[in-house]
Amino acid sequence: MNRTLTAALASVTLATTALFGASLSKANAQGFVIFGGPGEGNSLNFSLDYGTNGHPRDRYRLRIPSKKMTFAVSQFSIEYPDYYDGEFDTELDPDRRLSRQPIRIRVDENGDYEDVEIEAVVWDAENHVIDIFPKEPVPAGNKVEIVLSNVENPRFGGMYFFNCRVFSPGDLPLARYLGTWVIGIGNG
Repeated sequence: MNRTLTAALASVTLATTALFGASLSKANAQGFVIFGGPGEGNSLNFSLDYGTNGHPRDRYRLRIPSKKMTFAVSQFSIEYPDYYDGEFDTELDPDRRLSRQPIRIRVDENGDYEDVEIEAVVWDAENHVIDIFPKEPVPAGNKVEIVLSNVENPRFGGMYFFNCRVFSPGDLPLARYLGTWVIGIGNG
C-alpha cells in the first residue's frame, strides 16, 4: 500500500512539474505572470540584453506591433512606476550616428529596421516618464522598436510595468494608451 501511494504521488508530482515547466518554456520575454498584468491584448513584447541588477548597463528593446500603430505618432511617452529606481541615459549627441545614440526609435519598413531621427528626449524623473519626440512623425501601420541603451537597472530585482502612450500630430493633446511592457529584473 505504501509503495502504491508513493508511486502515485511521484507520478502526480512529475506530471505537475512537466506541465508547469512546459508552460514556462512557452513564456516570452515578459516572463510568466500569474496574477495581475496589463490585461488581454495590452501586453507589449520586449527584450533586455541582461535583465539583472548585476550588470552596470543594460539595453531595453521595447516593441510596438504594427496593429497598435493605427495613427502616426509625434510623441512617445513611457511611464514607469515610482518604485523603479533605475537610471536612463537620455543625452543625445548630435555628432554621433543615429545607431549610436542612447535612445533610438526604429521602424520596421519591409522587414528592415530603420532609425528615425529624434528631435528631443525629456526624462521627467519626478513624474516617472520619458517623452521621446521624433523629428518627423512615425508613420502608422509599422512595427516600432524603442531602444533604451545605457540603462542602469534598479538596485533590487522586481517586476515593473512600463506603459506606452502616444500623441498624434495635429491631434488634441490627448495621450492614447498603446499597451504595457511587463519588465522583470532579476537579482544577479
